[in-house]
Amino acid sequence: MADLLIPTDLLPLDGRFGSGPSKIRREQLDHLLGFGTGVLGTSHRQAPVKDLVGRVRAGLGELFRIPDGYEVVLGNGGSTAFWDAAAFSLIEKRAQNLVFGEFGGKFAKAAAAPWLEAPDVIKADTGSRSDFVVKDGIDVYAWPQNETSTGVMAPVTRVDGDAGALTVIDATSAAAGIDFDASQADVYYFAPQKNLASDGGLWIALLSPAALERIERVAASGRYIPEFLSLKNAVDNSRLNQTLNTPALTTLLLMENQIDWINQSGGLAWASARTKASSSVLYDWANSVDYATPFVTDPTHRSQVVVTIDFDDTIDASAISKTLRANGIVDTEPYRKLGRNQLRVATFTATDPEDVKKLVASIEHVVGHLGN
Repeated sequence: MADLLIPTDLLPLDGRFGSGPSKIRREQLDHLLGFGTGVLGTSHRQAPVKDLVGRVRAGLGELFRIPDGYEVVLGNGGSTAFWDAAAFSLIEKRAQNLVFGEFGGKFAKAAAAPWLEAPDVIKADTGSRSDFVVKDGIDVYAWPQNETSTGVMAPVTRVDGDAGALTVIDATSAAAGIDFDASQADVYYFAPQKNLASDGGLWIALLSPAALERIERVAASGRYIPEFLSLKNAVDNSRLNQTLNTPALTTLLLMENQIDWINQSGGLAWASARTKASSSVLYDWANSVDYATPFVTDPTHRSQVVVTIDFDDTIDASAISKTLRANGIVDTEPYRKLGRNQLRVATFTATDPEDVKKLVASIEHVVGHLGN
């Protein structure tokens, strides 16, 4: 099947649909090659780099419509580093972690640090989501806004728990692609390689005044906190438009152009409408054929940025993805640990909805030739 040629008129103009790093627009690369020549290879303690960090922070503040008193903070490393930083610098005693996929589970493991009480982990069946339960003694309620591994989406809603309890949202595959009210979270953190179409090496967080106060209090408590995983260190450096170590400058430059593009196009509401239009193409198609179905059965749980489609046992989804890849349509394979007969398609902000329509046409063409 991999040698099947899909007609050119059915192929997307851009065949990148991966749920890992997003498609990067040509304009971002032009910005990198243009403006980047004056920044790459220069000191991160001098004005050109610090100004870049400042522009990115300001652009994100505009994009996410952050309330007064909130700050945009960034640090070295990705979401994995932030989970460990949260265990050291954010959780005082005990967290409640909602787990409905791989990445929520990883934060729950980090929250099981030996100096903390065991987290209250609430798991959901695969392909659905769990909901928080207010309990005494919980000072952090944490869950993903979008679970990249399964294609499940959850609302961003503040938890009315104990006084001072923080609502902490993992937004890595949702940020800049799904609309939300920033005032409903105390910590909204993400890595920028999804809807922000950037590279790795940094985490970013929107922090409320309550979260900033918590970080200061934990830092002053005497708890041992490694310098690299100190959120107070990240806050202090971000206020100077810098990071503890040299920031990932290529990541910042790519992100800067993407932020400007989204803000100039209509902001977060525009980006959210775009990803919803793209994902709807796939969900509507899967519901219209007799050999495919959305993996997430509850429509209110379905992600608008990562679409997972199951195929009938008579259809080999791996053969479809291999044939698509041979024709330049890449990274539609399912999350490796799910082990399902499915395709996983990212509909991040950079993805053109028209290309998603072409993807559907290409899938139908391949299915029509299976077994031939």
